[in-house]
Amino acid sequence: MTTLDAVLDHIDRDLDNAVARLFALLRIASVSTDPAFKDSCRAAAEHVAADLRSIGFDSAVRPTAGHPVVVGKANGAAAAKGPRVLFYGHYDVQPVDPLELWTTPPFEPRIETLDGGRKIIVARGACDDKGQAMTFIEACRAFKAVTGALPLPVTTMIEGEEECGSKNLFAFLRDNADEFKLDLALVCDTAMWDRRTPAITTSLRGLVYEDVTLTCADRDLHSGLFGGAAQNPIRVLARILADMHDADGRVTIPGFYDGVNELPPDIKADLAALNLTEATFLGPLGLKHSSGEKGRLLIEQVTTRPTAEFNGIIGGYTGEGAKTVIPGQASAKVSFRLVGDQDPQKIRDSFRDFVRARVPDDCKVEFANHGLAPAIQLSYDNPALVKARAALAAEWGQKAVTVGAGGSIPIVGDFKSVLGMDSLLVGFALDDDRVHSPNEKFDLACFHKGIRSWARILAALAQQ
Repeated sequence: MTTLDAVLDHIDRDLDNAVARLFALLRIASVSTDPAFKDSCRAAAEHVAADLRSIGFDSAVRPTAGHPVVVGKANGAAAAKGPRVLFYGHYDVQPVDPLELWTTPPFEPRIETLDGGRKIIVARGACDDKGQAMTFIEACRAFKAVTGALPLPVTTMIEGEEECGSKNLFAFLRDNADEFKLDLALVCDTAMWDRRTPAITTSLRGLVYEDVTLTCADRDLHSGLFGGAAQNPIRVLARILADMHDADGRVTIPGFYDGVNELPPDIKADLAALNLTEATFLGPLGLKHSSGEKGRLLIEQVTTRPTAEFNGIIGGYTGEGAKTVIPGQASAKVSFRLVGDQDPQKIRDSFRDFVRARVPDDCKVEFANHGLAPAIQLSYDNPALVKARAALAAEWGQKAVTVGAGGSIPIVGDFKSVLGMDSLLVGFALDDDRVHSPNEKFDLACFHKGIRSWARILAALAQQ
């Protein structure tokens, strides 16, 4: 029996204890966004730190301007043979509202058996992210139990504010950058493709978010007296927004696609084989047809291609009944999801130039920005990615797909820009886990095989 086989066997035999340890963490109501739960967040941090110490980590609860960060450090016996890794997760959870929709209390975890014998763990945080973070910690525990050491040097960073924007983690990371400049970041806060197919998230779209406000007349005007003569900012704004896409769904802002790279043929073939269709993806929403770029796979449109979307438009009278006015002002909220090497600042500036070029002389335009974040892309030939895909395939018996995430995890951007580290994002969530909703759950099989998966990945990374 190899060392890895012994570790995997220990994980199988210790599963009940691993579930009990997870339950102990799930019972702590660490809702980060609500000040009423401040003490509970501190208790969760202390709990995680103590658990790490129990398996030989030098761990500490480190202060921030908000909830603390748990930092743990352990050097493996074969430290010189593998990369130094930083594992990131979070111990905080979303609020439980509406409480009445929970079938059992959200901080009293339980195992439920679904039709067909599928077992799930039900509790707030079961999946996001306590259960997922514990898959990694339990893999480390198994190595310590079997070999007395970890296969490579591991540092953990378990924060307490991810669910409210990680607003204090960025400063913490910058202030302690020298301490955390390691070789590779590992993140377990993402999903599988389906219950049988593991996935590695290789890209996260970046974000530019803009407010644009047009002002024409100095007040709202009577549409019967001024209609036909006075400039209407809603009409001007609607025309500008409509001009941002052509008939094929492409964004028309000059230079928008600079830095957008094509997928390698083998990766695109893997995505095509997943067979994400309009019927399965859009049908449950009451939609039939994709409005994205023509000629692109649906999965490309939502993960690996850039977008321009309108998140809100405001102007004139929006109350009940009728009011015949020409508004003096209209505004819109516009967001751009970025990929590849698109430059957020250039996208913002190009958007503003695009709008200004279409504003009439008697209109004034103002802008406000709510965020600039670049996209994150892991090279498809990154050695860590290659090893992790092989490790996941060995565990799940299915080729691990590499997918992009349509959303953003901002701290991963800082891992790259501040620490110079690539991130390997491996998660075991499923689409039906009800994350952020009542009755959140985590499949027991995902928890179990997630632990085994991390054991395989750590062993694979440690190999030269």
